Amino acid sequence: MFRRYALGFSSVGRQLSTMSSNTPVEDTIRAKITAAFNPQTLEIYNDSHLHSHHKAMAGSTSKETHFRLVITSDAFDSKMQPARHRMVYALLRDEMALEGGIHALQLRTMTPSEEERQQKKKDEEAKAKAEAKALRAEARAAQEVEPET
Repeated sequence: MFRRYALGFSSVGRQLSTMSSNTPVEDTIRAKITAAFNPQTLEIYNDSHLHSHHKAMAGSTSKETHFRLVITSDAFDSKMQPARHRMVYALLRDEMALEGGIHALQLRTMTPSEEERQQKKKDEEAKAKAEAKALRAEARAAQEVEPET
């Protein structure tokens, strides 16, 4: 069901690609994902410069070949990671098929509740790390203050 829905947005990409932009592929990705998934979070990182020296990229003039996407959406509810990734790949298949289009796509797909759990875990880890650092500083200070016998 979703596949037909997602593939219906290919005209959005064609419209954007005719517009004047320094990042037409990124703009198309943003438009398609926003229209299809209505994401709470959408982060798009163009990592093409990190891969420009690879043999597969020799002779390519495209500066938009490697992307990392972080997408948080309710559309991913009750779906496993492979199904979520298939949804995104189906949506962007035209851009991946183009010469000089998307060569590599790194995906991180989450539901809002998963993102919240991850953030909570990250906050707890940061708090524990800060507490450990404070304890080490206290211990060093105590050693420096103690008189030698």
